[in-house]
Amino acid sequence: MERPAPTGFERTFDDDDIIVSKTDLKGLITYANHTFIEVAGYTEEELLGKPHNLIRHPDMPRCVFKLLWDTIESGNEIFAYVVNLCKNGDHYWVLAHVTPSFDYSGKIIGYHSSRRVPDRTAVSKVEALYQSLKRIEDSSSDWRMGMQQATAALVSQLEEAGIQYDEYVFAL
Repeated sequence: MERPAPTGFERTFDDDDIIVSKTDLKGLITYANHTFIEVAGYTEEELLGKPHNLIRHPDMPRCVFKLLWDTIESGNEIFAYVVNLCKNGDHYWVLAHVTPSFDYSGKIIGYHSSRRVPDRTAVSKVEALYQSLKRIEDSSSDWRMGMQQATAALVSQLEEAGIQYDEYVFAL
């Protein structure tokens, strides 16, 4: 399925709503709740079995997703601000809480994400950071190199502040 061009229109959802999805180890969607389906504008059939990055907005820095994946693959949870792309090209911001799902022996068997309406002040702050990271990524002709450079910049900023990414998210 081809990704739409961003419209620049922001879609919102209610403060009490929670967008929930589950994926397998490769990031293929195995569950999408009604709120996810409604906000993203896809049918359940269009989402199930598809890569979760189907909703990745082109303005979202790859390095943040690298941090997210590195964190959850190591068995830890992460909170992150994310801008997602709807089926029609609209976008929506979320505060995502992503966790690994474990079997009875402690082996990771998938991932679970609960997403809430983000604080608007925090979004404006994180948008500035993400724009700078995206500029770093886009300045390289090799996307992998750009992602590495942006990751290094993000890690450096966090180290300078003496905080982890999760702490940064909650300090906004």
